[in-house]
Amino acid sequence: MQLIDGKAVADQIKQEIAAEVAQIKANGGKTPHLAVIIVGHDGGSETYVAHKVKSCEQVGFKSTKLAFEASITEEELLGQIKLLNEDPDVDGFIVQLPLPKHISEQKVIEAIDYRKDVDGFHPINVGRMSIGLPSFVSATPAGILELLKRYDIKTSGKHCVVIGRSNIVGKPVSMLMMQKACPGDATVTVCHSRTKNLKELCLQADIIIAALGSPKFLKADMVKEGAVVIDVGTTRVPSPLTKTGFKLTGDVDFENVAPKCSYITPVPGGVGPMTICSLLRNTLLAGKKAIYK
Repeated sequence: MQLIDGKAVADQIKQEIAAEVAQIKANGGKTPHLAVIIVGHDGGSETYVAHKVKSCEQVGFKSTKLAFEASITEEELLGQIKLLNEDPDVDGFIVQLPLPKHISEQKVIEAIDYRKDVDGFHPINVGRMSIGLPSFVSATPAGILELLKRYDIKTSGKHCVVIGRSNIVGKPVSMLMMQKACPGDATVTVCHSRTKNLKELCLQADIIIAALGSPKFLKADMVKEGAVVIDVGTTRVPSPLTKTGFKLTGDVDFENVAPKCSYITPVPGGVGPMTICSLLRNTLLAGKKAIYK
């Protein structure tokens, strides 16, 4: 069993991005600029945004954080998005989800200029990605594929089972895994809460991507010997062993599943660090006008 070290890969990618940014600056080019909008005071969201701002510093990006109270109206938020769309200095921006109930997340996503949509959630980016055209790919799926690539895990002709059908992970990663590419060329089965024979399907899988947000859902008796397991889950569960009283737990029963795997991602330290790296990479592409002129 080999552990897939997402933190080590993420650090390596950050160094590669930082070197490229330094070269751009040395050549008199523009510093890539990422803006982040956060609404309200959700603890998880605030932590993620802090990580994103810090990561921008590490690679030499300019970053702007726009924080608004949860009482902001949908109209006011859409106005802020319009300003960022029109700001020539901002290469890419994200609106941190989730948003307060009175604001339509879909309306917000569609309001973002797809050429600055470094989260890869806009329907134009999703559509282009699904048919294999250059696009900003959603950060977590892009991070998963980068891990498979850097660990030289063969995907062509393999059976990949994706557990979860969210627009953020399940659907895009399933489309990426079946595309004519490397990684890719897999036979993909998407499972979810209504799937009847989930255990049987998982036992056929060479690669399992667990992205359903249910702690320790994937048990050892659902995984065949030698399978590759990618755990996307990050649920905070109570723990008396940590200072915070919580610990991050994945969708995989790691202790019991790991001995059966050829490769497995831990939580934390697996897919998580790769998500921010993918966001940085998308911002660099946006700054270079590498996808949309």
